[in-house]
Amino acid sequence: MIPEIAYPTYRVGGILAGAQVVEVAVEANNWPAENIDLAWINSPSNPTGRVHSDLELIAALDWSRKTGSVLASDECYLSFPDSKKGKSILELAAGNNKGILAIHSLSKRSNMAGYRGSFIAGDPELIAQLLEIRKHMGMMVPLPIQLATAEALKDENHVAEQGKRYVNRRKVIREAIEKIGFTVEFSEAGLYIWATRNEEDWQTVSWFADRGVLVTPGRFYGDKGAKHVRIALTATDEKIAEVAQRILSN
Repeated sequence: MIPEIAYPTYRVGGILAGAQVVEVAVEANNWPAENIDLAWINSPSNPTGRVHSDLELIAALDWSRKTGSVLASDECYLSFPDSKKGKSILELAAGNNKGILAIHSLSKRSNMAGYRGSFIAGDPELIAQLLEIRKHMGMMVPLPIQLATAEALKDENHVAEQGKRYVNRRKVIREAIEKIGFTVEFSEAGLYIWATRNEEDWQTVSWFADRGVLVTPGRFYGDKGAKHVRIALTATDEKIAEVAQRILSN
């Protein structure tokens, strides 16, 4: 089970596992109660930047405990709050991690995408199963990357500095696109802006492309995103300022 607007890797993972993939809204009170092996949640969300409330996360926890299904929480953007600050599912689980996995990555937190450094925390029994799979599939992380990952996790200063950059960049781009009629939805944390001007996403993509700006069509993340685009804030501050100027001058 995956969010109805979601990073496509969740769906691809289900396909590779030979599973049926079901899309659901955020509210866990309406999720199926049977025949779900694993449910993905993502807060802050890629692509929308939506931050789940405590009540929404607790409802997902309650659902997992009632159904016995695994709840996997993608928390790769948790380090970059803006108007809202997210919480780890483990914080709300309060020590009862049965059936719960929290997934973190240094790709976003520390700008180490090429290293593929990450970690999973949660239910010890599930972690043990994952370790067995990793061992037999040859998915060992090379020692230099393990050491680099450990060093990055020791330091929060660079994370805070990068978070401030994303906050400032979001402000610059948001102000620019709202001035010309775009509506920004969610975009409360993380490193993306989720925007629409109520037209087909490819039409919006083309409009940006005419100005030398690349954005991602929302339909890449599900049919519900077909009138939105995702704008990444990963360019330099100088490029972000240039993009804003291009938007406002054309």
